[in-house]
Amino acid sequence: MLNKPDAILFDLDGTLLDTARDLGNALNHILRELKRPTVDYDVYRNIASDGAKGMLELGFGEDLQNFDFARLRQQFLDYYENNICVDTDYFVGIESLLLTLNQKNIPWGIVTNKPEFLTLQLVTSFPLLQNCAVIVSGDTLSERKPHPLPLLHAEEKFALTSPNTWYIGDAERDIQAANAANMVSVIAQYGYITDFQQTDEWNADLSIHEPSDLLAYF
Repeated sequence: MLNKPDAILFDLDGTLLDTARDLGNALNHILRELKRPTVDYDVYRNIASDGAKGMLELGFGEDLQNFDFARLRQQFLDYYENNICVDTDYFVGIESLLLTLNQKNIPWGIVTNKPEFLTLQLVTSFPLLQNCAVIVSGDTLSERKPHPLPLLHAEEKFALTSPNTWYIGDAERDIQAANAANMVSVIAQYGYITDFQQTDEWNADLSIHEPSDLLAYF
């Protein structure tokens, strides 16, 4: 039986926010510019957690080696930055979950591999996210997930004595980081997961099918 968490850390894309369509919009904008076939939502949705690199690899396939990757990545990020919240919203149940955490005085934060300039732009677009106690982005420290350092750094900011911290994410690297940081690792099954059977091999402590599943532990 898992004890009530003292603090909770969340991944961002695929866990708190459904950002897939805006990331896909950025990819398809580049593909249209180059007169290449666009990619359907059902195809790119579960690649969204892999960011610009994963999306470009999906959209260009083996042809990617024939392009200037750095230039394509910058074009992707520029378009995404300028259109970051067109089709992005909370996953169903996240707002209620975060409000419950606030009411119960359980501190929570965000640890993402997304670059800081994009993370902060998203957070400022969703006022409820501004209540978080800590934000660690992919370029905040010298390491990023699956390394445990970002999670441990975030946990320190809570300033709790021997905290029982949970980390929730939708990618294997999230669970690897949480396990390495000796946190309770939780898979967000509602996120961007391609093979649900494969998640059995991630060695997570808990798996949830929707954000409200966490409420039973408070």
